[in-house]
Amino acid sequence: MAQHTLAGAALIAALATGLPAPAETLVAARTIRATTLIEPGDVVVVPEVHPGALSHADEAVGLEARVALYPGRPIRPGDLGPAAVVERNGIVPLIFRRAGLTIFAEGRALGRGAPGEMVRVMNLSSRTTVSGMIDPEGRVHVSGSARPFH
Repeated sequence: MAQHTLAGAALIAALATGLPAPAETLVAARTIRATTLIEPGDVVVVPEVHPGALSHADEAVGLEARVALYPGRPIRPGDLGPAAVVERNGIVPLIFRRAGLTIFAEGRALGRGAPGEMVRVMNLSSRTTVSGMIDPEGRVHVSGSARPFH
């Protein structure tokens, strides 16, 4: 909480003197484990300059920590990402479409990922490993150039 007070005092002093407000940096308020969804109380803005670090809480809230974040350390854009919708070893629907043909199957995710990311999946019927793009519902779309479900 002292960090909030310091940031507020620095901003008030800058406004009262007419000087530009100091640069701010977003830091973790507590230890945040990788894969944790960032909530407003997890981060705090401090009046420090750290090039490349985020500077506003709204840039982080709602995203997932990709690495462990430690109290007082700056949070960089690469430390966060969209929340995963596919978990490693989870059962996911596989969808293959080409030339009007659509094939559905079940697979076991070999990694975790968020919408728009590629993930490897083992087709449960054929035991073949394929790669595909994750959609927002957690389905994996296998491209037409891959070996779909041999």
